[in-house]
Amino acid sequence: MSLQMEKLEHNMAKITIEVPVEEMAKAVNAAYLKNKNQISIPGFRKGKVPLAMVEKMYGKGVFLEDAANAVIPGAYDKAVKECEEEIVSTPTIDVVQLEPDKAFIFTAEVALKPAVELGKYKGVKIDKIETEVTEEEVNEAIDRERKNNAREITVEDRPIQDGDKAVIDFEGFVDGVAFEGGKGTNYDLVIGSHSFIDNFEEQLIGKNIGDEVEVNVTFPESYQAEELAGKPAVFKVKVNGIKVDELPELDDEFASEVSEFETVAEYKDSVKKSLAETKEKNAKDAKEKAAIDAVIADAKMDIPEAMVSTTQRQMMDEFAQRVSSQGLSFEQYLQFTGMTEEQMLEQIKPQAELRIKSRLVLEAVVAAEKIEATEEDFEQEIAKMAEMYQMEADKAKELVGEAGKAEIMKDLAVTKAAEFVRDNAKESKSK
Repeated sequence: MSLQMEKLEHNMAKITIEVPVEEMAKAVNAAYLKNKNQISIPGFRKGKVPLAMVEKMYGKGVFLEDAANAVIPGAYDKAVKECEEEIVSTPTIDVVQLEPDKAFIFTAEVALKPAVELGKYKGVKIDKIETEVTEEEVNEAIDRERKNNAREITVEDRPIQDGDKAVIDFEGFVDGVAFEGGKGTNYDLVIGSHSFIDNFEEQLIGKNIGDEVEVNVTFPESYQAEELAGKPAVFKVKVNGIKVDELPELDDEFASEVSEFETVAEYKDSVKKSLAETKEKNAKDAKEKAAIDAVIADAKMDIPEAMVSTTQRQMMDEFAQRVSSQGLSFEQYLQFTGMTEEQMLEQIKPQAELRIKSRLVLEAVVAAEKIEATEEDFEQEIAKMAEMYQMEADKAKELVGEAGKAEIMKDLAVTKAAEFVRDNAKESKSK
């Protein structure tokens, strides 16, 4: 096999790969063996027709396409290994020559890893992120815990108020005709949650148990059900009940029930400490992101569109796996959200571009600062992995292998570069 690389504009390249006649002959024979049981010619038993006879009947190139499809993946992978450049996209394959008794020639158009010209990466300026925990934040956290432990009670002596849970029957009509999915019975609707369209909830405020009312709304222009988008609708609603959450008193008894502490004062201190730890971690993450964004803004790189497209696909596949782990197929997710794959890919594009730029500048910082991951770093990463998958560390190391270790070491070095950029950033109070 021989290959030639032609560099194109915007970090693209065309690799021309030539597969020798002998190798194609083997692939053709393999294609024949794979398909011979389906071939029937008068005078021969099924599956016993010689290759020469098949080629005579159907043409010399009858198995060439199958042979080419079988050869391309291996030939391309071999070319990638021989190539000195780092390829960062899936290839676009184009067949140049596919003829009997001739070498098979095809091209693969790919994106090459872009060079990065770093600007300022040490001492970049970022806005200071406040981490002080206020009394108001402590009270809000405690109130959330009180709501989590609230007791639901029924109210019968007053009309619906904002924040109540209204128990309703409803049916929606457009142009006087009931529409599919617009009906519910004894539905618990939290007033003010904005879980129903338009100003539906507000129109129930002031209504009493037993009231039957008409609620007028307009569906948004972007509503996922196209037949309803932008149309006015009338909902016939009956109020069956009103519920409210009764919060427990904030006293020592409550503190001891929801925490390991016996008094409200101790409980408040623990909440404040927990909030402070969370704020510190979030601030650290935000500082790192802001510092990397600043490095990206001052760097120069020409990112090929094919690299972005490949990353978009990878990110969508990652998302599909996460959705699948929650018991929902990707197709079902698209159906429920009313999105198409193309729309989702477009939505992901800015994130894909940022992921690429972040990785490229951090790899450039690794090179500039000669940052390396140590064996100790690798062992710690293996220990985390082993704990996550509940296996022995030696087993995890065996599964990772040498190639996997190289990738992990590279990732760890990039993580160190991110920390380097963050720790060297200069914070200033935002105006």
